[in-house]
Order: sequence, then C-alpha cells, then structure tokens
Amino acid sequence: MKIFLKTNCKTLKFKNLFAVITILLLIISCSSQDKPDIVQIDSNRANIPTLHATDITTVISDSGITRYRISAPQWDIYDKVPEPYWEFPYGIHLERFDMNLHVDANIHSKYARFFVNKKLWELKKDVKATNLKGELFETEQLFWDQNSQKIYSDSLIKVTQTTQIINAIGFESDQSMNYYVFRNVTGIFPVDESKDTITTPK
Repeated sequence: MKIFLKTNCKTLKFKNLFAVITILLLIISCSSQDKPDIVQIDSNRANIPTLHATDITTVISDSGITRYRISAPQWDIYDKVPEPYWEFPYGIHLERFDMNLHVDANIHSKYARFFVNKKLWELKKDVKATNLKGELFETEQLFWDQNSQKIYSDSLIKVTQTTQIINAIGFESDQSMNYYVFRNVTGIFPVDESKDTITTPK
C-alpha cells in the first residue's frame, strides 16, 4: 500500500521537540529562587503522534491502483502504541474508487480513527455516507473493515432512499454500500411525507 500526501509544508510537524521542551522546563524551574514546582511531563512517547499534519489531502493506492482519497483538517499518526492507529480528531471526508477510478462510495464524519494492523476504520459523530444510487446513510458510529470488505454499524441508522426513509438499529453492507441488510427496522416512511431530502455530504 502506498500513501501520497499533499499538504501545506508549514503545517507538517514532526513531534520531535519533546526533549527541548523538557530541558526548557527544567531550566525555568531550577532558576527560580523559591522552591521549584514539580512539573509532571508525560514520559510515554506513545502518547505523542510521530506525524502531525493539517489541511491534508491523501491518495492511497493498493497494488498500483488508486483506491481511496482522504481529506481532513488534521491527521495524527500514532505508531508507537501496541495497536498503531491514525486519528482524525476534526473529522474526515473519504472517497472510495472502483477499478475504473469512479467514486462508488463516500463517507464523511466529524471524528475518525484507522487501526493500521486491523485495517479497520471507526467513524463517529454525525456520520454521513452516500452510494452510487444517491442513497444517504446517517448514523453516529460506523465501522469499515477493509479485510472483510464490510461496512457495519450497531447504532441507530437512517437511510434516505428515492421513495422512502428507513430507520433501523444496526446494519451491514458491502464496501460500496449498494447491498445492505438491516438488523432491526424501527420505521419506514415515504419520502413525500418527510422534509428530508437526499444530499451528498461535503
């Protein structure tokens, strides 16, 4: 898998200033005439991202084929923890390409995390996704397992189709979100009786 990152160079920061900050704090505390305060510094380097970037657009390819495009206000990589992950604390917009480089699904959320070894996406907070049919999926938590090529949720989900709106708790879908099943349907409403319309997340 190859990752191509486009970002403003001024906003790309590698978190390697930890030692400098530590020395400065020690100098300040030792130069005080009064009894120095005890400053607690997190010595666990795993809690510090090894890569921090803002305003990014990333293209991810697999076997030479472009598969995903990611846009996000902030991207932090934590690869020193037992389960390495990427974090997008201010949300993400993700597009998936088919073999012909057409976008066959897109997902938007206000928070996201990607577990590198598991190839598992966790998207939370106002998650919205659309498929090729223009159907809109809305939920508060969504998982995307790239190994099993499945998208699923255990939360309340609302799907706006052309003629109806379906409310359910839990669903499972393929990666393009064109074929899906609900676990517990709680309501079906005609679109013409609702104020909701199908829109594409931005």
